[in-house]
Amino acid sequence: MLIRYKKSFEKIAMGLLSFMPSEKDVKHLMETIHSYEEKDNWHLFLWKKDEEYIGIVGIIEEDSVATIQHITVVPSYRGEGVAITMLKALLNTGQFKEINASEDTKPFIEKCLPIVEEVDDSK
Repeated sequence: MLIRYKKSFEKIAMGLLSFMPSEKDVKHLMETIHSYEEKDNWHLFLWKKDEEYIGIVGIIEEDSVATIQHITVVPSYRGEGVAITMLKALLNTGQFKEINASEDTKPFIEKCLPIVEEVDDSK
């Protein structure tokens, strides 16, 4: 289940974001979290499976286009399609007509998007 970030999720979100190579530095991680809290077009979503938060996706929204800034899954859940499921759920919110990748997420997102779009086309 995709859940929009709120301040009470700060420690969970920081833990999940710390799996991203670019977010290893605590100071940088704090700046990233504050950007998601303060900037109107920055949105952070956590992925919850049962009672556990196992993934996170962060976007910058411009003209109904979501640019993926951060996406990561807890290592023990990697390879199970969680990131693809998160992207599909993001598209299914109806808020975004398109998903793009940032420079940091481009290699991963380019692998995922064809699968996400293939699933969406089958509706």
